[in-house]
Amino acid sequence: MDSLPLLADHPYASFLDQVEKPARYAGGEVGSVVKDWASVEARVCLAFPDVYDIGMSHLGFKILYKLLNDDPRTLAERCYAPWVDMEAELVKRGLPLVSLESARPLRGFDVVGFSLQFELTYSNILTMLHLGGIPLRAAERGEDDPIVIAGGPTATHPEPIAPFLDALVIGDGEEKATEVALTWTRLKREGVPRRERLVAIARLGAVYVPSLYATRRDPDTGFEVVDRPLVDGIPFPVERALVDLNRYPFPDESPAGGPEAIFDRMSIEIARGCTEGCRFCQAGMIYRPVRERDPEQVVDTVMRAVKKSGQDEVSLTALSTADVSCISPLIKKVTERLTAERISLGVSSLRAYGLEPDLLDELKRVRATGLTFAPEAGTQRMRDVVNKNVTEEQLLETAERVFSRGWGKMKLYFMIGLPTETDEDVRGIVETGARAAGAGRKAAGRGKPVDVTVSVSTHVPKPHTPFQWAAMDTLAEVARKQQLLRDTVRPYRAVTLKTHEAHASVLEGVFARGDRPLADVLERAWRSGARFDSWDDQLELSVWEEAFAHAGVDRAKYLGTLPVTARLPWDHIDVGLEEGFLAREYRKALQNRLSPPCGKVAGTFVHHTNLEDARADARRLVCYDCGVACDMTQMREERLTFLDRLGAHKRSLPLITDAIAAASPEAAASPEAAASPEAAAPPEAAAPPEAAAGAAGEPARAGEEAPSRREEAPGAAGGAPRAARAPQGRGGFRYRFRFEKTGPVALLGHLDVVRELPRVLRRVGAPMTYTAGFHPKPDMTFSPALSLGVISLDEYVDLRLERDLDPAALGALVASMTAASPRGLVFRAGAKLGPEDPSVSKLIAGARYAIAFARSAIGGDAEAALAARCSAALSAASLPIRREIERLAKMVDVRQYLVRAEVGGPEVLSALARAGLAGDLVALDVEVDIRGSGAVKSSEVAAVIAGEPGGAPGAIVPPPHRAVRLELFGRAAPAGSAAGERFSLLDLERARRVKAAPERAAPASLAADAG
Repeated sequence: MDSLPLLADHPYASFLDQVEKPARYAGGEVGSVVKDWASVEARVCLAFPDVYDIGMSHLGFKILYKLLNDDPRTLAERCYAPWVDMEAELVKRGLPLVSLESARPLRGFDVVGFSLQFELTYSNILTMLHLGGIPLRAAERGEDDPIVIAGGPTATHPEPIAPFLDALVIGDGEEKATEVALTWTRLKREGVPRRERLVAIARLGAVYVPSLYATRRDPDTGFEVVDRPLVDGIPFPVERALVDLNRYPFPDESPAGGPEAIFDRMSIEIARGCTEGCRFCQAGMIYRPVRERDPEQVVDTVMRAVKKSGQDEVSLTALSTADVSCISPLIKKVTERLTAERISLGVSSLRAYGLEPDLLDELKRVRATGLTFAPEAGTQRMRDVVNKNVTEEQLLETAERVFSRGWGKMKLYFMIGLPTETDEDVRGIVETGARAAGAGRKAAGRGKPVDVTVSVSTHVPKPHTPFQWAAMDTLAEVARKQQLLRDTVRPYRAVTLKTHEAHASVLEGVFARGDRPLADVLERAWRSGARFDSWDDQLELSVWEEAFAHAGVDRAKYLGTLPVTARLPWDHIDVGLEEGFLAREYRKALQNRLSPPCGKVAGTFVHHTNLEDARADARRLVCYDCGVACDMTQMREERLTFLDRLGAHKRSLPLITDAIAAASPEAAASPEAAASPEAAAPPEAAAPPEAAAGAAGEPARAGEEAPSRREEAPGAAGGAPRAARAPQGRGGFRYRFRFEKTGPVALLGHLDVVRELPRVLRRVGAPMTYTAGFHPKPDMTFSPALSLGVISLDEYVDLRLERDLDPAALGALVASMTAASPRGLVFRAGAKLGPEDPSVSKLIAGARYAIAFARSAIGGDAEAALAARCSAALSAASLPIRREIERLAKMVDVRQYLVRAEVGGPEVLSALARAGLAGDLVALDVEVDIRGSGAVKSSEVAAVIAGEPGGAPGAIVPPPHRAVRLELFGRAAPAGSAAGERFSLLDLERARRVKAAPERAAPASLAADAG
């Protein structure tokens, strides 16, 4: 049943609070940009084919959003895949999918650009096109339809989704995004037909337009492959775009806030590409050569981003952060700046061996949460097959260093289903984890907790990797290996094993190596209900089984071994690798032979951490002539420059290099190197999904793109100890702030608002004090929580700031806090509290609500009808109602809390208007008690006064309404007395005279009951 509209002029306003996390669709976040449509040439909708919670963390979106909105010729708005409940509402009501910033349908944009991160989001692309009013297939679009374009890692093997896309940007998107958008709109304005516009887009370079290429069936595989261009002057093959990262500084500002993102941190890309050459890793191949951002630029970006976003955690991301040449001095420089700000540092893909011990201590100071490790395979033979340049000794050194510094947990990533894998290799996964736990116990000391989590996923052979020809394990074989893992882990109490559902991996494998006929399978599955296929609880296997059968497509041909000589469905996309390079690496894998990392001196584990050692080492850097034009001289000079800029002139400890490298006999036998190279940190398969890869996105391994679909984010695996800086506890100066929650903020959950307030204070430069304890938190006490969708004009928070503010400074702070808040969060007043002032939770005795109804929903003489209902409610001895919390029901007597109820007059109607509610309204003006023993929700009051019996015993359904909390107050008289003297919570003189009764203390458990 619809409520009164909460957001003025928003097409979803009347039903937003009926869906899960309605703020996903409301916009208004800090950092979002709303530009005048009439002032720009091209309007771009950045469309992310997964839910808001995941898409908000996406680095490619942040980069393109900033670039397009900084250009006066273009604008960018955002749209995310609606969750299944919202899709159902839109279909039922015939409403389009709209952007967050201006609530315009997707069909109204000039360009709709999708991010292709993962094959299992393809069905969501069709959902977004359909709901956005855009024909599904490119061939069905007319002259006025937007161009539908895509980019990201999956754009390098796009054939299964190609018929639904007009064009794909291959490689880095920084330059192409603006060029494509302006070219398209200018030609359209000139009256150029759609097909000719597409030809012009294709001729820009690094843009693949599927409709302009012919296909044929390859006799060796039966795959449909791209054969030739249909138009003269367009590229074949299509070469990728490559940019200089330092010409495009990483954005220090992007939309932040709203419902919590899965990876709720400010992620900063420090490098793109990887030197390690893991043979399963697509990103490590398609984003070559490695390009590092200027570390001074990174440090400056980090500090500006912290200030602008207000977030309390920063993550430095790259495919293999540990192999960024200046990572040690960079982390030290960043931690120096963050420690004083109480900002946590997450460093993805960082391992402990080979790093200076004092660096790990620095990470402890800022509660580092990113110490993860990815051996990938359980035996040395298998690690050599995948080219994971890491030894058992290095893994154990990692465990010793992690646990000896106070961490209680360590997470290891592995894969099963790799080429040539045996049962010994599978058992070795658990045994490797057990040996790491043993080393950890010894290092941690008696009585200290040691937990090693072994997380095992299924290998999916990916295009543009040496394993692109390898077979994928069948579901039966995966199940057998997973059981073998479970049997092996039983004796090891310190090892926690986590395996992942393989059905999704098989579907991913089919679409990763698929061709255009799979588009029919995709559309059939989508029309039958396929949605959010990367979410285990949403994947409908039966739908996909039927779709494959209906299209007559045999999945087995996509999952078996492919001939090395065959033409493949992605061969028309040139990612820069020399022909034959991947085949050579594949053959070396089958012979258990390593290829040491490129771009490093053979036998070096880590890059030199200081200028002195780097200048003294004149040895040649390893290069495989993979086809990517790397300037090794320039690379070496750039690293020296970076170390110099960071002030890393002298070594602090001896660097471990060849002596340890000699421990690897396999590497010593390698003709490419004199000793084993440094081990690789986790690239594509092990890095968290936010690890940067290209401007259009970051790669993510199947099933690892969000902790809601697996376990927790990789960055949280470190079990980090508390920060070394002593918390201030109850120090600082106490203040009470009064604020309002209207519009989009009224659609945020209470915990989201609690998380937002410290960010607001960081944005305005008002440092808070923190609680004492193992995990210090901002010292705050809020007024009781409201139900989702309840507007409030009178909210309070008590908190402690480090600074003593006079009244003028406090007033200025209140104004600046509003300016730094998301739309709908408005601070109205502040007061300094003394040591004798009770906390807000001890003072609150009651609340006043306006409950507004559309006059038509009540009918007749609405005021008279509601007045009679109020009189009857106040005369009743009890007003029982059924309350359900997480499927558990209990009866609540609303009459115990109801103090006053009457029809609202002009003052109430004026307050409703200030809250953003308009129309022909009639309202209840009610007052309720808030006690330590409980409270009632405004919806329950509306139900017992104006509602009708529901289906379940004790259930009462209120008419459509909207509640506004008008006032929170204390009382000088006992609770339950309508004549009690009420006072404002900012009236400190009267508050000090009140001895708070025990029942007035509102505990945390009250939060769910006070709305």
